[in-house]
Amino acid sequence: MSPTIFHLAFPVGDVAQTKAFYVEGLGCIAGRETAQALILNLYGHQLVAHVTREPLEPQRGVYPRHFGLVFTDEADWEALVARSHQHHLQCYQSPKLRFPDTPLEHRTVFLEDPFHNLLEFKFYRHAAAIFGEAGRAEIGDTVSAHP
Repeated sequence: MSPTIFHLAFPVGDVAQTKAFYVEGLGCIAGRETAQALILNLYGHQLVAHVTREPLEPQRGVYPRHFGLVFTDEADWEALVARSHQHHLQCYQSPKLRFPDTPLEHRTVFLEDPFHNLLEFKFYRHAAAIFGEAGRAEIGDTVSAHP
């Protein structure tokens, strides 16, 4: 089977602000663009930002809706966190360590784009936890409110 690319379409209010956050800030590569949409390459995955006239309201917490990436190299996660600080991207939840000293230990950070879309970037200490460890019950945080 050839490599599969993930695709996600999400709402935004303005293409220029979207480019500032995702291209200049996160380092995405911009693809096709119109006044109503922008295709982005996020580490080889296709994001499509669609301008909407619907109100874009902040969420009350990170659940149930957010998207992002799981890094397989901790240095890549650290580089993204450093880049987000360097470009003054809005941090929704600061970098932290979840489930320390367990098979599910991972580092995570949540960013918020200008349109209240939440993005999570993770690095798992043990790769088996990315899809495995089905016998464990821990998923995410027990408190989902904004810190």
